[in-house]
Amino acid sequence: MVINLGTQSSILNQFMAELRDSNIQKDSLRFRRNMERIGEIFAYEISKQLEYKQTEVQTPLGVAQVPQLAAQPVIASVLRAGLPFHQGFLNVLDKAENAFISACRKYEKDGCTFHISFDHIAGPSTDGKTLILVDPMQASGASMVLAYQALLKKGTPVHTHIVSVISSREGLDYLQRNVAGQPVTIWTGAIDDELTAKSYIVPGLGDAGDLCYGEKE
Repeated sequence: MVINLGTQSSILNQFMAELRDSNIQKDSLRFRRNMERIGEIFAYEISKQLEYKQTEVQTPLGVAQVPQLAAQPVIASVLRAGLPFHQGFLNVLDKAENAFISACRKYEKDGCTFHISFDHIAGPSTDGKTLILVDPMQASGASMVLAYQALLKKGTPVHTHIVSVISSREGLDYLQRNVAGQPVTIWTGAIDDELTAKSYIVPGLGDAGDLCYGEKE
C-alpha cells in the first residue's frame, strides 16, 4: 500500500513547497524545521493506524477514560539527512524507541555507479513491534530496501511504515517489488518522475543532507 499525502489538501504542501524552493533553501535552519514539521505530520497520520488501549486518567474532578498507545513504535532513520525528519516523528511519538543507521553512497570512478555502504546500526530489537523507517529522499530505493533488510536482523516487526518526503517513481517501484508480501505501508509526500544517472530525483530538492548540515567532502 502506498499513501501519498501530497495528493491531499493540507498544510503539508506548503512545507513541501518551501523545502523545494531554492531561495528558501539558503536558510538551513528553515530547511531543517520544515523537514521536522513534515515529520510531525507523517507521525500524526501514522498514529491513526497504531493500536490503542483504554486507560483511566485521574483528573482534579474525577476519572476520565482515555485511549493511549498500546505499545511504542521504533523510529529508525538513515544518517545524516534523516535526523530532522526523525526528530519530527519523535516530537509526536515522544516515547518511541529509536534506531539509527549509518549508511552512504560509495561512487565508482565513473561518478555514476555506486553501492550503498552500511557501517553500523544502533537500536533496539524490532521483534513484535511497529517499525517506522524514515529517510527524506527515496531515489533509487536501494538504500531503503537495504536499511529495511538490515533492521529485520534485529527482529520481525508486526508492521513497518516506510516514509519519505519525496520519492522517485522508479525508486517507489523498486521498493514495492522488494517488500511485496511483507506487512509494509509506504508513505510519501510527493512522487517525482525523473531520476538522473547519479540517482538524484528531478525536480526533487537537491541534496537533503547538504541542505540540512552543509556540504560534505
